[in-house]
Amino acid sequence: MAITVAELVAEPQLGLTILAGSAGMDNRITWAHTSDLPRLWEWVTGGELMMTNGLSIPADADGQVALAEALMDSGASALAVGEKMHAPELLPEFLEACDHLPLPLINIPYPLPFIAIARSVAEASLLEESRRLRQTARVYDLLRTAGASEDHWQSLVQRLATELDSELFVVDRRCLHPWHPEGEPLPVFLADEWAPLSGQVSLAGKNFQWHRVRGRHVLTMDIPTHANALLVVLPNSEPHPDAVVLLHAATVLGLQLSRIVLSLEGRHRLAGEFLLQAFDGRLGTADMESRLAAFQVPAQGFVVASISADGSTADDGDRLANVHIELWRHGISAASLRRNSRLHVVVPADTAEEVLVHCAGAGARIGISTPSSVAGLQRALQESLWALGSARANKLALARYAQGPSWLGLTSFEEGTALVRRLLGPVFDYEQSQEGDLIVTLRTYLDSQRSWQKTAATLFTHRQTIIYRIRKIGELTGLDMGETSTVAQLWFAHQIHEAMHG
Repeated sequence: MAITVAELVAEPQLGLTILAGSAGMDNRITWAHTSDLPRLWEWVTGGELMMTNGLSIPADADGQVALAEALMDSGASALAVGEKMHAPELLPEFLEACDHLPLPLINIPYPLPFIAIARSVAEASLLEESRRLRQTARVYDLLRTAGASEDHWQSLVQRLATELDSELFVVDRRCLHPWHPEGEPLPVFLADEWAPLSGQVSLAGKNFQWHRVRGRHVLTMDIPTHANALLVVLPNSEPHPDAVVLLHAATVLGLQLSRIVLSLEGRHRLAGEFLLQAFDGRLGTADMESRLAAFQVPAQGFVVASISADGSTADDGDRLANVHIELWRHGISAASLRRNSRLHVVVPADTAEEVLVHCAGAGARIGISTPSSVAGLQRALQESLWALGSARANKLALARYAQGPSWLGLTSFEEGTALVRRLLGPVFDYEQSQEGDLIVTLRTYLDSQRSWQKTAATLFTHRQTIIYRIRKIGELTGLDMGETSTVAQLWFAHQIHEAMHG
């Protein structure tokens, strides 16, 4: 086992003396580390004897007390200060704080080199290193024997917890919800303490950090492979789990999460293929009912949610690509299809709006249909697209069909479809019988503030060709393309068409 503070101080050749915090003499020292940086506690991973020549110690009482508390919160075993070097006077408030915590405060006699202390700790840790290697091997063996199915997740977590003699929780750092739907939630005292911090990616502060929450040491550390997965460790006893073994445990959990996500992707592809056929009307009612049941979505009483990421960053596409995983993680049964710049998700009608907004992420827009059955799946898609258009136009995170503000003065997608057909129908009919780019030209022309030159440059086409196409649209629709009212009507129709068809 690792050497204790008492055992280290008792070594006669070192000549160490205890200045304060003697109630912590049974603390075990996993390593001895030297640092003279101001925020000494940031270099603690748990169990270290921190040695300093005094430059790390503030001169004022408040600063010294804060240093002691931060070292204790970070899991340091003791603080050793070099005698006759650069330390300011160790004030009574500091000594009292070390006694109260308790944090052993050790005096290093001058001119004993710090390396002598580090060597004593290292020699005492040789047997501990052998134990660590054996425990690390057992940790990886747990991954070997765990199944790839998501059903085996909590079993792996519990077996790791037993090995480490700790309680383990894997949560999403943004909301503190269990990362896996079958995972255990954080204890109430932690959830209450950290609730104000939820949504902040910097909860852990760094990859590996000890906290002290309501008298208990708590470790938070990143899980590799998944950006927002956070491992929370509550040791059941002293000494705390070895830091290196904990890092290996986090790696094992990350590998298992990757296994699970890989299996989910296969299901996601099947759901996409099914919805593509269903939305195009290529499946019968009985087939759709059985396929929805396979994805645990009720054939009666579901909604379609259409989601778009309205931002312009490179992460927007990745956000939509992971929504199906976020829904699964929050226990929502779903089938989803990514088409063009939108994600269409079929979920139970009683799915909470706040869960959908959370899973879609900040900046996303969501349109939700009215509750439907498989016979009305295609209509539900049209309703969700209409609601999405309303959400985007009114700058709402979420809009439900036939609820909330109207869109472009219209109340239903039937009215929108009729308007599109009346104004742009002749153009669509012409393009079906003739090769042409009239709709693309119209969209670019409107987006370019009706500039012939800008439209031509965007489409890499001669200016005269653009003029001809716009005049052709006027002939087909019977509208005067020079009239502001005409341009307004076509812009409305085009907005609706884009929303309904992507």
